[in-house]
Amino acid sequence: MNDTPLNPIFNIVLIHPQIPNNTGNVGRTAVVTGCRLHVVRPIAFDMDEQAVRRAGLDYWHLLDIREHESWDAFVKREQPKNVWLYSSHATRAHWQAPMQRGDYLLFGNETSGTPDDIHKWVAHTFGADHLLRFPMRDHPACRSLNLATAVACGVYEGIRQLSGGGDCTPL
Repeated sequence: MNDTPLNPIFNIVLIHPQIPNNTGNVGRTAVVTGCRLHVVRPIAFDMDEQAVRRAGLDYWHLLDIREHESWDAFVKREQPKNVWLYSSHATRAHWQAPMQRGDYLLFGNETSGTPDDIHKWVAHTFGADHLLRFPMRDHPACRSLNLATAVACGVYEGIRQLSGGGDCTPL
């Protein structure tokens, strides 16, 4: 039985993920927060049941997931109305984004981030203020956060905004 929400809090979008454990952890975050997970191909691993179990997600059957063959296929199918792209190249802090229920939160892959053409598409379609960054030390060894950690930070900031900074009641 798939008990997924029809109206997800957020849409988490992974662009060409490469590490199954990260995708499994992102899936876990999506399940517990009522988000939908979008995976844009190509991906560097097999999404079959066994690979997902190895990634540590023992309740993948509860995940609201959509796989897309390409970025163009994703845009055509979803026609997103509001997109926030998380990037270590952005300058706007992620808590400055006025998030709304149903927004799309985009994250690039673990080694090369988000392709330049997607950066440009987001900036052109929604404005450069839709490129967000997590504050980090200015040090060459501190390139970025782990993908699963970044997704959790982005999703929970959005939930904080939607809740008005209120209590921690179930979603």
